[in-house]
Amino acid sequence: MSTDTENHSPLAHLSTDTLEALAEEFDAIHDKVYADLGERDRHYIKTVIFVQRQLAVAGRVLLLGSAAKPAWWAGTACLGMAKILENMEIGHNVMHGQWDWMNDPDIHSSSWDWDTASTAKAWKHSHNYIHHTFTNIRGKDKDLGYEIMRIDPHQKWHPVYLAQPVYNVLLMAFFEWGVALHDMDLEAVRAGEKTWPQVWEDLKGIAGKARAQFVKDYVGWPLVSAGAFGLAQLAARGRLGQPNTSRIGRRLRTLRPTGRLSAVADALDRTTAGMERTFWTTLMADAAANIIRNVWAHGIIFCGHFPDQTYTFSPDEVENETRGGWYVRQLVGAANIEGSPLFHIISGNLGYQVEHHLYPDMPSTRYAEIAPTVREICERYQLPYNSGPLVQQWTMVHRTILRLAFPGGTPRPKPGPYHGELDPRGTIGPSEAARFRARVPAGAPAAGPEHDTGGVDVTPPPRGQD
Repeated sequence: MSTDTENHSPLAHLSTDTLEALAEEFDAIHDKVYADLGERDRHYIKTVIFVQRQLAVAGRVLLLGSAAKPAWWAGTACLGMAKILENMEIGHNVMHGQWDWMNDPDIHSSSWDWDTASTAKAWKHSHNYIHHTFTNIRGKDKDLGYEIMRIDPHQKWHPVYLAQPVYNVLLMAFFEWGVALHDMDLEAVRAGEKTWPQVWEDLKGIAGKARAQFVKDYVGWPLVSAGAFGLAQLAARGRLGQPNTSRIGRRLRTLRPTGRLSAVADALDRTTAGMERTFWTTLMADAAANIIRNVWAHGIIFCGHFPDQTYTFSPDEVENETRGGWYVRQLVGAANIEGSPLFHIISGNLGYQVEHHLYPDMPSTRYAEIAPTVREICERYQLPYNSGPLVQQWTMVHRTILRLAFPGGTPRPKPGPYHGELDPRGTIGPSEAARFRARVPAGAPAAGPEHDTGGVDVTPPPRGQD
């Protein structure tokens, strides 16, 4: 892929007729996939949900013995992976409406809620509608820097950005909470565009999710683990290893070293020391699993949106945008991350961020299948196709966050038109779609990325109006 140092608009060489033809080609990809959806796709999402739940159960069972380091590490790993799958490949994609075509009430964007701090309603508005409609339009796409970071040189510098390398690290660790607050659209609150009753409604939603998260991860499951240890100790007649003193007992002794409280403390040493330890080790495992999920989600999302290759647009540039222009903006406003099949599953198939932005309602497993066709269209229309390894994309993103914390900065060189890569024999390499020959047609109706559903609420220009 060549590099264009002038950074001119990727739309500059496309005429109105060309954009219309391009829109028809992209629409045709969507319609072909939707007409082909069937049992294979249904089996996939149900299998992923089954595996995720088994991992969660395995993690919880292992953490019953979290006082032992091997059990703690294994339980935390299982639980972290379960949370990643639930957040990325299941929650994100189900709430995008990718599986609404099944008409399954249990796997539907209108009913699904996820294990994260954002409410489904707020996230579907801020992400599904705002971000996927106004992708990378400066001043309209609230996901462009999440309103707290300067990630594009066109953004006006402010001294507060000097701290962005620091609060980016905090955002990585607590990403779910950052997204929840971002969904409130604080900029609209400051501008008076959002009423206080609306703010209060959002805060109630976040508080409800926060309470549920806190009780589940930091009270409920630790108590279950502690109770399991207590029962096991009772069955073993006190032979299980445990600390010599109880935390609560030590606190009581500081209040009164002798007397009745001391006797209570001695009893607690014998009965609850191991339960207390198990409670705290499970709590720490839950916290670690949440941080694992948050860091992974932050990395995948930032690497898919903010590497050097992606373009941003001013509102003037997209005025009177056609459907073809909308497709091109989605194409060049995102970047793919290269990786193995397992990598794509645990990233929610957002390693195919380009395809996801073209078709946010398409089942994620189909992105690998259509990627060769998308690249072929890019080559014929002389458009970039942004892609790179995870380490490359991650490095570019964090270099940008560090550089743009300071005044100044210029847009980095953008990729030129995509050119198909040849194998050593000088021929086009095998298609990624070769693995997907067995199809079970479902007769699903054709629909564009704006189809009417509880999940997808994107509003590109309608068909046939380029």
